[in-house]
Amino acid sequence: MQQGVTAWPEARPLPDSFFDRDAQVLARELLGKVIRHRHGPYWLAARIIETEAYYASEKGSHASLGYTEKRKALFLDGGHIYMYYARGGDSLNFSAQGPGNAVLIKSAYPWLDGYSDANALTQMQLNNPDASGQPRALERLCAGQTLLCRALGLKVPDWDAQRFDPAQLFVDDVGIIPTHIIQATRLGIPIGRDEHLLYRFVDADYARHCTRNPMRRGQVEGIDYFIETKGN
Repeated sequence: MQQGVTAWPEARPLPDSFFDRDAQVLARELLGKVIRHRHGPYWLAARIIETEAYYASEKGSHASLGYTEKRKALFLDGGHIYMYYARGGDSLNFSAQGPGNAVLIKSAYPWLDGYSDANALTQMQLNNPDASGQPRALERLCAGQTLLCRALGLKVPDWDAQRFDPAQLFVDDVGIIPTHIIQATRLGIPIGRDEHLLYRFVDADYARHCTRNPMRRGQVEGIDYFIETKGN
């Protein structure tokens, strides 16, 4: 993490060592953490509810295509930010332990507290209006990797290959530990590129607000998804 003034005394920015672990472990542990981004006078914030783990050794990852300058953040130490464009929007990833391994922040839910208040939420809705230009509903505001970045004002040119900065962008430990975590296959992986791997993790309490509810009608527990109790 870059040296800088902590946003406020009670803030608990995750240290670089938090990210220096196996990608699947990191993907689970990031659930319940809060991304905070300084945007003008406001701290925009969202609680992470859905993540996906990626490894250089499997075909679904960008790193499996090899090192390029554009993908260099994937090959840096844990705790680097890797951003890229997906479907015309920005996407946020964090490097994990081992070259080429990372976690994609798939979706989140708006977070409000004394530091990220209603004014910050209004700014997030201005950043990411719906198709008609109206304020997007809270449950859909960050329900997807590009929607999340748009709401938080995160851009590839600003943050790709950077470290976190506690005065501008960090992941805050607010003490939330999800009690039930859903594990399922990742979304959007082409056939033949390890689409069967169960590397997607969702906070069960927010399953209906993530990119695609893994417990939607037609999905069968024990076949399409698995639920684990934290600590078990």
